[in-house]
Amino acid sequence: MEKKTKRRLGREDWVREALEVLQERGVDGVKIVVIAERMGVTSGSFYWHFKGLADLLDCLLDYWERGLTDAVIEAAKAYDGPPEDRILNLMLQVIEEDAATYDHAISVWARRDPAANEVFERTLRKRFDFARWMFERAGYSKRQAGIRGRLMVAYLMGESATDLKSTANWKAGIRAKYKVLTNRSDRSSQTKS
Repeated sequence: MEKKTKRRLGREDWVREALEVLQERGVDGVKIVVIAERMGVTSGSFYWHFKGLADLLDCLLDYWERGLTDAVIEAAKAYDGPPEDRILNLMLQVIEEDAATYDHAISVWARRDPAANEVFERTLRKRFDFARWMFERAGYSKRQAGIRGRLMVAYLMGESATDLKSTANWKAGIRAKYKVLTNRSDRSSQTKS
């Protein structure tokens, strides 16, 4: 039998490991015993931090919304440089900090759970609204800012599934997408069939 570690784990350790399990196995795979085994501790230690599985699941949603969305938004709001740089910095931060890594797993969970769906929809609105705000501050019309902001959010959510950070020069790839998103030339009249 494998010896369990004596390391003292905190609530956030359980949440982070549970997010990994959620991503790999879906919400039905998030089990206390599974998470404990992966962390090398007994499942009894779970109850020092949570009332039960439902409490942990609520914490997963809270961490995803507050820790991986609100924190990124607050950091971007605090940026006092040029508005265009704020957009690029946010894009780099989302990938650097893996802030969108669990988006797909949360979205799948949200399709079948009304409480998860409420958090998912609210968090997406926050992201879309803030992205639009950033593009408006950069001088785009409300319509253009909404379109570009939505595209940026969708791109970052999708890119999180590609393991972009493991590729060489991933930041250059983000900068190239940023240039497309912030391109001000209107090429609609030059579109070829």
